[in-house]
Amino acid sequence: MPFASEARARPKMKRNLVGDRNAQLFVRFRVLFNSRFYYPVLAILFLDLGLSAEQYTLLNFVWAITIVVAEVPSGVLADRIGRRPLVIAASAFMVAEMLVLAAAPQNGGLLLFLFCLLNRMLSGLAEALASGADESLAFDALAAEGRQGEWPNVLARLMRWQATGMVVAMLVGSAVYDPALMSRAAMLIGLPLQFDLSTTLRFPIYINLLTAACVLLISLRMVEPARPDPHSMPSTRDAIRSVADTARWIAGNPLVLFVIIGGLLIDSVIRVFLTFASAYYRMIDLPEASFGLIGASLAGIGILVSPLARQLVLTGSLLRTYALLALVALFGLGGVALDVVHWGVVFTLPLAAAIAAVGFAVSHYLNLAVESRHRATVLSFKGLAFNLGYGFASLLFAMALRAYRDTGSAHEGLAGALGLLPVWLGFTAAVLMWVFRRHRKTLLIQA
Repeated sequence: MPFASEARARPKMKRNLVGDRNAQLFVRFRVLFNSRFYYPVLAILFLDLGLSAEQYTLLNFVWAITIVVAEVPSGVLADRIGRRPLVIAASAFMVAEMLVLAAAPQNGGLLLFLFCLLNRMLSGLAEALASGADESLAFDALAAEGRQGEWPNVLARLMRWQATGMVVAMLVGSAVYDPALMSRAAMLIGLPLQFDLSTTLRFPIYINLLTAACVLLISLRMVEPARPDPHSMPSTRDAIRSVADTARWIAGNPLVLFVIIGGLLIDSVIRVFLTFASAYYRMIDLPEASFGLIGASLAGIGILVSPLARQLVLTGSLLRTYALLALVALFGLGGVALDVVHWGVVFTLPLAAAIAAVGFAVSHYLNLAVESRHRATVLSFKGLAFNLGYGFASLLFAMALRAYRDTGSAHEGLAGALGLLPVWLGFTAAVLMWVFRRHRKTLLIQA
């Protein structure tokens, strides 16, 4: 009698409704929030709108600074007034950023730059507000029901769906941006339409505006789990004290420090490479038409990595997990540094796998080690540290790129700078391993 079984199961489902609901909505939120359809054409989108390369670089800097400045205060607010208001605000900022970009005047000079500047600031605020708050909202709902042990399953599901969402975004975003492809598609379905770039360059933006609206609806359906010590809106003094207290707590907790620093060392180097991935593809003589397919393939790696990452963190120690991920990243970076024509793209696969698994591991270990009352703040510190680590690694890479370019061609400059990435990761990983061994008794943990 299946109907009788379902009826008997309902009370249990109701008891776990908030945890299940928030976990499901968290996965949907993250997937739609991060699957940006303009990512495969991000640089050329802004350039085709009429910005110069220098203006585009400045916008990216403003975006990163906005995240760094807003990251920790947003985490404090999430811990004090609740996570749900910040998740809703992040969704609203995402809708606003897409509306601004959709309305940006092409070849509009200063007005175009101001529109794009506002877009990047809103985007940075959305990233900062969502960072940590969405994750805490889902984890705390499970923890309130004594089900925190299910978090690795949620992360595994998130990784699979996020990879799927990125694959779709990369393929669809690059396809709708191509006016020739869109014109042929219109002819196939019997529509006598001819598209030009001035029209199709906004198609990824329009699609992302729809997904942003879906993100806002999802955030409104999330539920703030009841907490034993709900906080009121903090004063400025309380907020500063909360940040300082959390910073001191992190500094005095070797395990949390190791999780954050170890993760950012691997993540930052891989992110630097991914920033220059399209230049690397061109360097190894791959056709530009293949870039979207490569990006989709790299995004899809997460589908395969998620069960392996879950097994790794559940059965191995923290040291073993990070050591293995560092070795995988070193293998990929070393292969990239070889500058192998065409087949060098194979070495990007372990890099995509490593950065996906690092995100999984950091989330798993931090959520186990951090108490609920300041979880969002700690996760925001993690986001701040990762962005600062990426910025520092980017600065080193830029200095190396300029030094090599001064003595050779642009190709030689990029090849030489890429060759330093595995050296930097190997050096920093060795230092971290030495520190771990000196504090082995304090740091050793079975995940």
